[in-house]
Amino acid sequence: MIPPPLLLRGARLLDPASGRNEVADLLVAERSIAAIGSALSAPAGARTVDAGGRLLLPALIDSCTFRTDIAAASAGGIATCLLMPDQSPPLDDPALIERAERLGKPRLWVRPLAAATRRLEGRELADLALMQEAGAVGVATGRQAIADSAVMLRLLRYAGGLGLVTVTHPEDPWLAAGAVATEGEMATRLGLSAAPAAAEAIAIARDLRLAALAGAPLHIACVTTAEGVDLVRAAKAAGADVTAATAPPYCLLSDMALAGYRSFARLSPPLRTEADRRAVVAGLADGTIDMLASRHDPRSSDEKRLPFADAAPGDAGAATLLALGLALVHAGALRLERLVEALTLAPARRFGLPGGRLEAGAPADLLLLDPDAPWRIDEDRLPGLAGNTPFDALPVQGRVALLVKGGDILVGEGPGG
Repeated sequence: MIPPPLLLRGARLLDPASGRNEVADLLVAERSIAAIGSALSAPAGARTVDAGGRLLLPALIDSCTFRTDIAAASAGGIATCLLMPDQSPPLDDPALIERAERLGKPRLWVRPLAAATRRLEGRELADLALMQEAGAVGVATGRQAIADSAVMLRLLRYAGGLGLVTVTHPEDPWLAAGAVATEGEMATRLGLSAAPAAAEAIAIARDLRLAALAGAPLHIACVTTAEGVDLVRAAKAAGADVTAATAPPYCLLSDMALAGYRSFARLSPPLRTEADRRAVVAGLADGTIDMLASRHDPRSSDEKRLPFADAAPGDAGAATLLALGLALVHAGALRLERLVEALTLAPARRFGLPGGRLEAGAPADLLLLDPDAPWRIDEDRLPGLAGNTPFDALPVQGRVALLVKGGDILVGEGPGG
């Protein structure tokens, strides 16, 4: 059923594709943006919303999630998520891709990433062509890198020949095996098994070289170190077809957050040093790192409230993705336009997705945002499957006033109540 028209009046439109940053009206009809202008007329039967100068953005596209979590995504202004193949069972079969794509309907567009290898074991390539036909928008190695360079090269050639982007996890699996933290003062003080930060740079350097050999596009799922940022920056300057993402914890936290064995700060990749954190923020600000992703990985209390080394890695990041990104804007570390690009246009362009634009004919996936509205992150009140977050009790700003997906209105305040 086609929803009735929707007229948003007096919004501040922020569109990274066109550079538009102005107060205007926007009309939605037939599940698409029908018109943008001043003093637009409301069609018969239309619902009219007074935006009151609040920000109107393309709805967010979360480029890395590990669970389909509709409530958390909606609270965070996310209309589209790229689902990593680390499911149970892994997304290594066309039927599983089709099933994953249906999981979010009708409130969330789920775009699955195909498992690079069967059962994500890193040995035998999966049938990427059939999974692409079934709806996969890319191919991913999952939570771990492929250790065998020959397998990785075959993967890049196969995926590249199909026009699929390969998404790789940037940690050398041999160096990172068994580690729960980054080598340094904090890991030593806590007596935690640790891996050198260079495990990331080694993996990135290898995959960049293999992608160049294959002539294939590469996306690095989560860059967390200064050396990793430098490698991506140099590769882009040399003309490599590479993009990269990071996540809010690596922009806002360092390994000092592990003090007291805080298991909610047990992440994969692990938190890095303060110097690494600053380099990641700088890389996101200048576009070396293209995207900011939630890496949403909700875990139960039984999985997180354990001794640090035994706790499951990951955090529930979808509901807080936008607010934590805005924290960088409010701190003066990131321009608002750059944040919006990283959360919308950049993933849309890289993975060939609809959305990410405010223009006539574009899908009506829209986010109305009050960027200054305050709230406090509360792990016990975050919507979704779980609230395991290293940002519990952090004051933030930015609340979702309205989320529109395909012309359908999803009404509600952002998380925090």
